[in-house]
Amino acid sequence: MPNVEKTEEEWKKELTPEEYRVLRESGTEAPWKGAFVDNHETGMYSCKACGANLFSSDTKFDSKSGWPSFTDAAVAENVGTRSDDALGMHRTEVFCKNCGGHLGHLFDDGPVEAGGKRYCINSVSLAFEKEGEQKTDAS
Repeated sequence: MPNVEKTEEEWKKELTPEEYRVLRESGTEAPWKGAFVDNHETGMYSCKACGANLFSSDTKFDSKSGWPSFTDAAVAENVGTRSDDALGMHRTEVFCKNCGGHLGHLFDDGPVEAGGKRYCINSVSLAFEKEGEQKTDAS
């Protein structure tokens, strides 16, 4: 069960229409259009919906797929997977365990020397904090 529980109306108010479509309705952004496809900065990628840390730039690689790709989660307890049989094919969905938001899919065609996994993640599902920059606490 997610730690962040909100109604769909609350999510609609907090997220842009595209963020809502991807994060809450398991959509996919267009390839090569996402903000983080070509991001080569050092830092941490977090969930756009809830802020949970998910992936590190240390495991990001150029998969030439059109989406940001990672070989592993930085914070495994925040990243979950489940079977996805939508669209007439079997895939493994990747989601944020903290809020339940859809992140992308997991494939077995990543770099062999890094374990062979490719977390193919929608940029719109992510926020990025550059190393050395501190998150500001709104409280």
